[in-house]
Amino acid sequence: MPIKRHRLIQRRHTVGLTQEALAERLGVDRSTIVRWESGRGGPQPWMRPRFAAALGINIEELQDLLAEATGDDTPRRQRREHALRHPSRIDLTTAAALRDDFTALASRYDHAPSTRLLAEAGQQLTEITSMASQAPAGRVQRDLRILQADASTLMGQLVWDASQRRDHATARTYYDQSVSVAQHLRDHVLEAHALLRTCYVALYGAQDPHSGLSLAHQAATSAKPVSHALTGIALLHVAEAHAMLGSSTDCEAALSQADRHLSKADSADAAAELLSPTQFGRLAGSCYLSLGQHHRARSYLEATAGQLQDRRKSRTIVLGNLTLACIRQREVDTAVAYLDQAINELEDTRGGGGMNIVFSAARELRPWRQQPDVADVHDRLLALMAAP
Repeated sequence: MPIKRHRLIQRRHTVGLTQEALAERLGVDRSTIVRWESGRGGPQPWMRPRFAAALGINIEELQDLLAEATGDDTPRRQRREHALRHPSRIDLTTAAALRDDFTALASRYDHAPSTRLLAEAGQQLTEITSMASQAPAGRVQRDLRILQADASTLMGQLVWDASQRRDHATARTYYDQSVSVAQHLRDHVLEAHALLRTCYVALYGAQDPHSGLSLAHQAATSAKPVSHALTGIALLHVAEAHAMLGSSTDCEAALSQADRHLSKADSADAAAELLSPTQFGRLAGSCYLSLGQHHRARSYLEATAGQLQDRRKSRTIVLGNLTLACIRQREVDTAVAYLDQAINELEDTRGGGGMNIVFSAARELRPWRQQPDVADVHDRLLALMAAP
C-alpha cells in the first residue's frame, strides 16, 4: 500500500513552495502533486529533471525521495532476487518497485549515451519478461505485462539510438514484441506508442515516408479512442511524412488536426507522460524544413530550442535542424553557431538522431570549409568520431 513521501514533502517546504506553486512551475494540476506526494506514482522521465531543478536537487537525490513510497523496508535488491526465484508469489508492491526501477532508467535516456544504458535495460527486460510469464493471473500479471511492453519499447529505442539509427531490424523486433503484448492486453496506448516508435524507424532511419505515413496513421487510429495526447503526437508524424513527400497541403491539414488533439490533452490523459510542451514546435519546424520553408522552420525551431535544456538529445536534433535551415538561407555564421551548440550536446549524449543530422549539416557546410570557424567545427566533429 502506498505511503506518503514525507521527505519529498519536506523538501518542497524547504524551498518554500506550496503544492499549487510547484504544480504551476511544472505545468501540471495540483492533484498531480498530491498524488506523487502520497506515493501513488511519480513524474515521468522527461519531467524529472525539471522536478529536481524546482526542488533544488539533482536527479539522484530526487530518485531517493521518490523511492520512499515503496511501503516496505525490505531492500530493493532482495525483493527483486526473491521475485526472480519465486515469480508465482510476486505481489503488487514488487511490481510497483520494478516499475520505479524502469522509470529511473528511462529518465536517464536524455542525459547519457544509450550505449551505457543498454546492458541494464536488457537485464530489466529479461527479468520482467520472465516474471510476467509466471506471475499469478490478474492485476499483478497485467501490470508486469504492461511493464514488459514499455521495457521492450525502451530497449528498441536504445538499440536504435546506440547504433546511430542504423540497426533498424533489431529495433523493430523489440517494437513488434511491444505491439504483440499490447494487442494481447487490448491496450491501445501501448500499441500506439510502439507503432509510433516503428514509424520513427521508417521516417528517420529507412527514409521511407510512405511506410512511415502508414504507421503514423495506424498509431493515430489506435490512440484516438483513448488519448488526445498520443493521437496528436501521431498526427504530427503524419504531417512530417507528408512533408517528406512534398505535400504541403496534407502536411498543414495534419498539423492542424494534431494541434486540435494536443490542445485537448490534460494531465489525466492516458499518455500524458509522452507529451511535452515543445512537441508541436519541434515537429512543425522539421516539417517546414522538409518543405523548404526555411523562415517558418526557424521561427518554430528557435522558439523550441531554449525550452529543451532538460531533453538534450531532442535539443541536439532541433539545433541540427536549425543549422540546416540557416545554411539553406546562406547564413553561415549563424549556422556554425548552432552547429557548435549541437556538438556540445553530442559530446555528452552521443544521441544517434542528433549525430546523423549534425553530420548532414556539416556536409552542407563544405562549400565554406575554408572559413576558419567552419574548419573548427569540422575538426570538432572529427574529434567526436574518434572519441570512444
